[in-house]
Amino acid sequence: MGQTTEELNTEIAGTRQELASDLDALQDRVSPQAIVDRRKAAARRRLQGLRSRVMGSQGSGSAGTSAADRVRGAAGDAAGTAQEKVEGSPLAAGVIAFGAGMVIAAMLPATEAEAEASRRIVDTAREQGGPVAESVSSAGREMASDLKDSADRAAHEVADRAKESAATVKDEGSASATRVGS
Repeated sequence: MGQTTEELNTEIAGTRQELASDLDALQDRVSPQAIVDRRKAAARRRLQGLRSRVMGSQGSGSAGTSAADRVRGAAGDAAGTAQEKVEGSPLAAGVIAFGAGMVIAAMLPATEAEAEASRRIVDTAREQGGPVAESVSSAGREMASDLKDSADRAAHEVADRAKESAATVKDEGSASATRVGS
């Protein structure tokens, strides 16, 4: 118990300082924004490493939280798992990037311009497709009519031949029965 008040105050201040730095580090560790920033940075490093291995060049990163940065963060894990499979193959990297782009594009909502363009395409297809559909429909009706006529004629021919064959068999049966009886 040989400590003076001054020494105790100094020790308490040092302990408070250590506690404050520990709390700041803990808060930084569990902060959602800090977690997102760390994951984005890790994904960016993995993508740059992948790019340098596949394409043979080192890209430069950019700061900011644009849509591309968010996409890179989301695709970071996929890039990490695909890294070994595409190493040294720019074509495979392009195919994977295209697939990832398609998935991401499917998740994003359509813009007003895209929706309007889609409506115009559908309207044009209906306008241009209407006459074509009508002509195909009329050609189909004509073919069905022709086929029905042909089928009717063929059915009558088969029925006539069946009657003739039945009469021939009957006549030959009668002649054979007469010969056997005599």
